[in-house]
Amino acid sequence: MTPLQRIREDLAIALDRDPATRTRTEAFWVLSGLHAVWWYRLTHMLWGWGWKFIARLISQIVRWWTLIEIHPGATIGNRLFIDHGAGVVIGETAIVGDDCTFYHGVTLGGQGDVKNGRRHPSVGNGVAVGAGAIILGPITIGDNALIGAGAVVLKDVPANRTAVGVPAKLLPKSPRQTRT
Repeated sequence: MTPLQRIREDLAIALDRDPATRTRTEAFWVLSGLHAVWWYRLTHMLWGWGWKFIARLISQIVRWWTLIEIHPGATIGNRLFIDHGAGVVIGETAIVGDDCTFYHGVTLGGQGDVKNGRRHPSVGNGVAVGAGAIILGPITIGDNALIGAGAVVLKDVPANRTAVGVPAKLLPKSPRQTRT
């Protein structure tokens, strides 16, 4: 996919997931979550080339501008949408799958211990993470999981499940949790 095609895809996703965004032009100019993801792609490429200082410097400038911090070493899939992004932090060894939605204040944070070289969470495809949720350590959030606003997640969350609370607990399964 060319960079222009990816930008068009990102704009379409913004229109689909954010009812307050009315046009692609509006999304292009005002959505800080899009800007942060676009700059992340550049810094991630620089990181991969070994230009780590330049990548970190650019990511910090973008952080000041967007209030969203995505470490250049993180691995992020396609179509991540960050809504009202202020305060989002995605750590160096975090992995984010395709088609995820994060709201403001989400943290994919690390813990001091390293397990298989990872300190940060791995988030599956189609995951939605509510405002202010904190996901810590080298844990796994399964595909299509929902993380409630303000949750503090310290343990794995299976696919198609909802986790809420501090510390987060799984809600009982319901027929509505059969998303694909």
